[in-house]
Amino acid sequence: MKPFRTLDRFIMKELMGPFLFGVMAFTLIMVAGGLLFKLADLIIEQGVSLGVAGRLFIYELPSVVVLTLPMSCLLAALLGFSKMSANSEIVALKAAGISFSRISRPVLVAAFGISILSLALNETVVPLGKIAAQNVMRYEVAREKPALLKEQVFLRSSDPSAEGLRRIVYINKLYARSGTMDDVVVQEFRGADLVRLTTARKGTWIDGVWYLDDGDVFEVKGRTTVELTLHFKRQALPIRLTPQQISRSTAKPDDMSCLELIKYIEILKAQGKSLEPLWVAFHLRLAVPWACVILALIGATLGVRPMRKGGASIGFGQSILIVFVYYVVMSMGRSLGQAGHIPPILGAWLPNILFFAGALLLARRADR
Repeated sequence: MKPFRTLDRFIMKELMGPFLFGVMAFTLIMVAGGLLFKLADLIIEQGVSLGVAGRLFIYELPSVVVLTLPMSCLLAALLGFSKMSANSEIVALKAAGISFSRISRPVLVAAFGISILSLALNETVVPLGKIAAQNVMRYEVAREKPALLKEQVFLRSSDPSAEGLRRIVYINKLYARSGTMDDVVVQEFRGADLVRLTTARKGTWIDGVWYLDDGDVFEVKGRTTVELTLHFKRQALPIRLTPQQISRSTAKPDDMSCLELIKYIEILKAQGKSLEPLWVAFHLRLAVPWACVILALIGATLGVRPMRKGGASIGFGQSILIVFVYYVVMSMGRSLGQAGHIPPILGAWLPNILFFAGALLLARRADR
């Protein structure tokens, strides 16, 4: 067992440097391609201070880093094994009777741990960072112009006297300029239990107050019983935010945790809403982190092949190409799933399925 433990430590040491380099390089590429332009626009066009822009950068950074983890696993495995192959270390290990599956074991174990870390970040740090960034945009970036239309708007309010949510408001369409909204669902909680559900066809901003028009109130008893208690023509909605503030501060389904998405899906299912986009977002939350394991396996199988001169640059280029193809397939699967052409779970997991099949084929060849 000791030689194998030594081998594991040796391989992990070879992969650590390329992995950290990949995280920094891919994060820089993604930040330079989008986030920095957004911050520059806020500073130049809207006069936002460097301090506010810096905090927005920090709050948005976790969501970028999470996306770079699968790419970094691919790059680490590809460059690490390429170096070992160039130094004839892979040949020596195979000559000693050690199979490729055994050599790649520490890579897959490490990638599995990174996948778990990515899932944890998606459920904790990333949503908190998004909420913090939205609060900065709401209260400190006062010059931002609201969009004409916002779709799938979610608002949360906590109960100050108890832990947990007090109210969740779903707005299918928000027209910030006119101060109106369509298809509103209000969920009211007592502790962790949903106790009341209010639906309305329209909402209107009148004299500093939101009003719901043509709606129904349902009492929720237990997990299976929902009773209609009254129908109303108009009633006030306890939201203190203006239409412009709601437009700036609302979260998208892609920015929510899996638990939050499940709660929204359960409520919207009873209202007959289209659930495919939400289900795709939910399954993507689970599928993307596991790309760390799949891409790491692909990187290992490609890395053990004999490399020509310029192996590091070739490996980096291969990583970029593979990641590009992966996210193209992911975009296609997401679009097909959201449109209902394929099941949402298949749309979200399609790139993982295809790339895992390719990884198994490459692994079989590498073990010969």
